[in-house]
Amino acid sequence: MPRFRRGFDTEAAYTHLARADRKLGAWMKRIGPIAPDPRWRKSFDPVDALARAILYQQLSGKAAATIVGRVEAAIGSTRFHGDTLGRVDDAGLRACGVSGNKARALRDLAQREAAGEIPDPRRMSAMGQDAIIEALVPIRGIGRWTVEMMLMFRLGRPDVLPVDDLGIRKGLQAVDRLDVLPKPRALVERGERWGPYRTYASLYLWRIADAAAAGTTASRSQD
Repeated sequence: MPRFRRGFDTEAAYTHLARADRKLGAWMKRIGPIAPDPRWRKSFDPVDALARAILYQQLSGKAAATIVGRVEAAIGSTRFHGDTLGRVDDAGLRACGVSGNKARALRDLAQREAAGEIPDPRRMSAMGQDAIIEALVPIRGIGRWTVEMMLMFRLGRPDVLPVDDLGIRKGLQAVDRLDVLPKPRALVERGERWGPYRTYASLYLWRIADAAAAGTTASRSQD
């Protein structure tokens, strides 16, 4: 059974993408190499990460961090699990600022953890990314995009392309100088040339979208 290590060779990814896509490569040269994410080397707890993802949904970072801090104080722990979340009832969660939908999502996560439905990092290391997505999206409040972010930033999988992400689409729009946002299907097709390093391409597309929004497109390399 193949094992998937956390992280990938970003130098190899840079070289491949610069050769595979001339337009993207021009932007990459302007931006410079993107270093490996330090989170790839840190311990990773899927249940805790999913719980935090649920709490952060549809909130600003500051507001979400405040609520997370209140929940941590209520449960007396900085780690979210079924046993620690069980220390506070729904009324207590609401008092922390957690919505009813998010409270139900946290309860569903805890129940699935107890049932052994949430793969741990060791199990994930033997699972392809599609299998991980399939295992986690049934959790209430967890969609494909949330799992894709976990795959990219925590597990360091090299070939993830979140085609529904607005920033990714805006990045490709800037690269190709399109008048309208590309559809997800077009992104899938364009991404064929980026494999097996679609994750690294995505990191650049986000930065390109930010640069375009800041009005720095005129300084880019000419293709």
